[in-house]
Amino acid sequence: MQTQLTSVFANTNKGQEAEAILRSCVHCGFCNATCPTYQLLGDERDGPRGRIYLIKQVLEGSTPTTETQLRLDRCLSCRACETTCPSGVQFGRLADIGRELIEQEVKRPWPQSLLRHLLLHTLPYPSRINALIKTGRLFQPVLPEALKHKIPIMNQAAACSNKHHARKMLVLAGCIQSVASPATNQALAVVLDKLGIELLSADTAGCCGAMAHHLSASEQALQMMRNNIDAWWPYVESGVESILVSASGCGVMVKDYGHLLRDDPVYADKAAKITSLSKDPVEVLTKALSGKDWSQLGQGQRIAFQSPCSLQHGQKLAGKVEALLSSLGFTLLPVKDSHLCCGSAGSYSILQARLSAQLRSHKLEALLATQAEQIVTANIGCQLHLSTADQPLKHWLELVAENVNHV
Repeated sequence: MQTQLTSVFANTNKGQEAEAILRSCVHCGFCNATCPTYQLLGDERDGPRGRIYLIKQVLEGSTPTTETQLRLDRCLSCRACETTCPSGVQFGRLADIGRELIEQEVKRPWPQSLLRHLLLHTLPYPSRINALIKTGRLFQPVLPEALKHKIPIMNQAAACSNKHHARKMLVLAGCIQSVASPATNQALAVVLDKLGIELLSADTAGCCGAMAHHLSASEQALQMMRNNIDAWWPYVESGVESILVSASGCGVMVKDYGHLLRDDPVYADKAAKITSLSKDPVEVLTKALSGKDWSQLGQGQRIAFQSPCSLQHGQKLAGKVEALLSSLGFTLLPVKDSHLCCGSAGSYSILQARLSAQLRSHKLEALLATQAEQIVTANIGCQLHLSTADQPLKHWLELVAENVNHV
């Protein structure tokens, strides 16, 4: 793709990064075939290729409009287009750059601005989330149907002692997961304990920064990253083997710290080290279980795995959890259109509720059609978005921990 960026953008790091991404696009349109919003709306501007052109126009001097902003707002950042793209276009990075530029140029209506402000100052903070969830559950019986399912089904952790081991790994507690599903990291601790690994947590670490980053609050996001690096650094210096991130959406973000802080004179090297240590649990457990016979753990339980976009497209770990669970004796059932987003996408389910609800309906239909005994996932956003009173979802780590005594 030929580009002629204005000097305002061409001489900046973000402008140069965007130009390199734009130039890698060959206009083929394969990306539209796997784009959830293009499939729903059928408009070129609501697919990756159309959004690329919109961002290109802004970088070349065109004045963005509310229509331009809307098309980028509708993008889920699921990155399915990246998996499909034969040219390796890094659309996720380009979309974030484009959104931030347009956010600076286009004034939002005050209700939108207020909602985004509330999200940025509530959801990344566990104590505030906890208060919000408790209030929501109190008024849940009188809430509109569209809001009722957004109140999380609390998934509390069972008490478990964390034994000391020579091998140690660090875990991100996170924000909403630490409140709505503390059982996830507790399950990870149980499984690692069985393998002779101690799981540690840094009390002062917080939100990974993903929500702020994707809502174009870049300074807030960068400060959250720096805070986590400061919280983790003593553990890094003491020699922890890995930093585990059990929410795959957060995992994408933490693995990107090195890139996003590459120009920070104080944190660049530390961020690169954090990126190198960051792992999804499936990466660690696949290696740790190599040569061990845990094939009876699952006892043939029929399960469906809802593969989060952040796992399969963001971290490029498609099929890894499914392969591990199969090796543990679970029977994995095929899920129709498993490559498509469920519609959660962080704050998307709130900011783009209509499209999110459509995607949720399609995903639930596909998952329930498997008639699985249990549906599991790998990301707190998907877990909360898809859980129902009749069919609550678990993190796949919980499933493993519940059956770990079978080995």
